[in-house]
Amino acid sequence: MSQLKFGDLKPKIILGIAAHPDDLDFGAAGTLAKFAKAGAEIHYLILTDGSKGSDQPDMTPAQLVKLRQKEQQQAVKIIGGKGVDFLNYTDGELEITMKLKSDIVKVIRRVRPDVVVTMDPTMVYSPARGFINHPDHRAAGQATLDAVFPLARDHLAFPELFEAGLLPHKTATVLLINFDQNNYVVDVSNSFDIKIAALKAHASQVVDIDLVENRMREHAELIGRQAGYQLAESFMRIDIAG
Repeated sequence: MSQLKFGDLKPKIILGIAAHPDDLDFGAAGTLAKFAKAGAEIHYLILTDGSKGSDQPDMTPAQLVKLRQKEQQQAVKIIGGKGVDFLNYTDGELEITMKLKSDIVKVIRRVRPDVVVTMDPTMVYSPARGFINHPDHRAAGQATLDAVFPLARDHLAFPELFEAGLLPHKTATVLLINFDQNNYVVDVSNSFDIKIAALKAHASQVVDIDLVENRMREHAELIGRQAGYQLAESFMRIDIAG
């Protein structure tokens, strides 16, 4: 598959949309930090409350939500992002509904991104990795794609948003996080340490940061070798026509 590389894409505003706190930092923090260094304004939108992601028997959902939001806010600061919004849908129960799409459209029209980064909903499983993609990831990706096109574009979609002053917006490019396929590669050799620092902020999820860093580095080296970089992140890139 032919690959595009960082350099031709020069967004002013990027909106990352994901199911859980830490999803964007695992999948794209090196790239987002690099774009931030290049002058882009970075925003995160987290769809669920992250209330299920704990192995601690004494942890309550309310405690975990508060903790994970604080961790995500810190991680966004580390990568040079501007801020993060939380929709607080229940973790593990995210469904592709018109309500979810409307909530995403609302943020897209407010932030008005050139680029949206989200999960690839077609990534259901990976036998090579022994991996089944979380259903919240798939729902987040599909709802985001639907929100980007055509719903955020059309003023007759969710007319109540238009009447409230949230004007239609056309996002030019979508970057889909997909660990098995790619057509767009970003050299993160100089921003990989920022990615690890952002992941370290998610202390409730990243118990062994050395193990996580080793795994992330191995994957970044693999992608890098394919593109002639030391360390890289990769995506399925869609440039939206019309």
